[in-house]
Amino acid sequence: MARCSIFLGVLFLSTSVWAQTNRHMVFFADKAGTPHSISSPSTFLSNRALERRIKSGVSVTSMDLPVTPAYVTQVRATGAKAFFTTRWMNGVLVEATSAQIAAIELLPFVSSTEFVAPNQRLLGGRKGQKFSSNSSSTVTDDQLHMLGLDTMHVAGYRGEGVMIAIFDSGFFGVDTNSPFQAVRDGNQIKMTTDFVTNSGNVYQLDDHGTNVFSVIAAETNSFHGGAPEADYLLFVTEDVPTEYRIEEYNWLFAAERADSAGADIIQGSLGYNTFDDPSMDYTTSELDGLTAVVSKAAGFARDRGMLVVVSAGNEGASAWKFITPPADVQGLLSVGAITTLGIKASFSSIGPNANGIIKPEVVALGVGVSVIAPDGHITTADGTSVAAPLVTSLAAGLIQAYPSKPALSIAQLILSTATMASKPNDQLGFGIPSFQAVRNYVEKQSSQIVYPNPVTNTLWISSQSNDQTSIYIRDVQGKIVMNYTLPEVTWANTPMPVDVTDLSPGIYILQILINNPNYTATYRSLIVKH
Repeated sequence: MARCSIFLGVLFLSTSVWAQTNRHMVFFADKAGTPHSISSPSTFLSNRALERRIKSGVSVTSMDLPVTPAYVTQVRATGAKAFFTTRWMNGVLVEATSAQIAAIELLPFVSSTEFVAPNQRLLGGRKGQKFSSNSSSTVTDDQLHMLGLDTMHVAGYRGEGVMIAIFDSGFFGVDTNSPFQAVRDGNQIKMTTDFVTNSGNVYQLDDHGTNVFSVIAAETNSFHGGAPEADYLLFVTEDVPTEYRIEEYNWLFAAERADSAGADIIQGSLGYNTFDDPSMDYTTSELDGLTAVVSKAAGFARDRGMLVVVSAGNEGASAWKFITPPADVQGLLSVGAITTLGIKASFSSIGPNANGIIKPEVVALGVGVSVIAPDGHITTADGTSVAAPLVTSLAAGLIQAYPSKPALSIAQLILSTATMASKPNDQLGFGIPSFQAVRNYVEKQSSQIVYPNPVTNTLWISSQSNDQTSIYIRDVQGKIVMNYTLPEVTWANTPMPVDVTDLSPGIYILQILINNPNYTATYRSLIVKH
């Protein structure tokens, strides 16, 4: 009798597992029979997307073709429910039982399947939760000024004409609260998709995306987003209560949607290293930018001309310590967090990636960042999640300012002119980027500029170096008559003034010495007249 009871229990468990519906990715072996072709990409890519690719020198390939519709139809014929497809990985997300997966794997065009999360989740969606916050008098001056976003705004660059796709966990309150009124009135939210529950409503589930979005887009009398005139795509990809591989695939689906729509920038304040299912975990040795699903997706997006900006991760004080995918990808901008004093936040993840690539690329304010809460009040938040959208705002302004430059060129300009460009490290990367620094670099790309010459009272010196610069002015006999050490010269604060009113009129020799072994002293003839 006991044996019979045990046998029946095992049989019941086996049947239950066989019938349980879970989420899986189904991958196809080819794209045979697709109605699309790379010679007519306008059937699956917008004109804006094609223009971005032309600017970036990126061709449309077979990898960009949508999946074969007939394959999805035959997957559905097994009884499985099919949802989002991926062009770049050639597959479809399904909710299916083990029996249905077994039937799918027998289809001749299916190359493999992958379990990505337990249970069903894509047939409805839970309602949003009311979030509350304390009102605060904090404003955005510090976070804007650190990257020169205030200067960028004065110059007339607020993201107009730039499309930013934001991947997050929910945008509760964005559809109703007054700090987002201007964005709504301007019809700047061009597309929304909930990839987590397929509910059709991104304005629920969580408030993390609300905070992130506000840093870029919100506007009140006392709060100013970094790129409030940009256009936006809001995508929910992160499922907060659980952590499974499916969220990486959601990121992939969103990236492809952003690509098709013609997004210029992807903003993602999400990272993945460990999961509720330990078999999905990554190791630090896999932080090579090529292994994690989300890293592959970010690389695909980068290769199609989009500028990908992501948070570096908040693992700096944990046993993990390092960046989290997709921040390990080369050629994107992963963003670390610093304080108002420019000190690395203890929680900010460090680099390098597994291949020795310096990470994070840049840093921005990530402690006490002013954000908008779902109830519309101003509050503050900490994390690389709120540092990243500040850099996204900077990138948006630069794309507006230099529309002919492809995304990778904008990224390189940001790195080349950041405060630690000549001596990057794996704590702060290339340092703090700045709008003015990029502007100075683009408009004054000579090794050194000294003006005016002849000079009367003030000599201005511009330098590409981020190192200490010493100025020696000698008379014609070579005697030093004036010396001056400039504060650290960066692309953000160049040119620097040197007062020469105490010098008598005449001809002098100007020596510029930079404290860097890669530079040699330069000499110029200088005429002083009063």
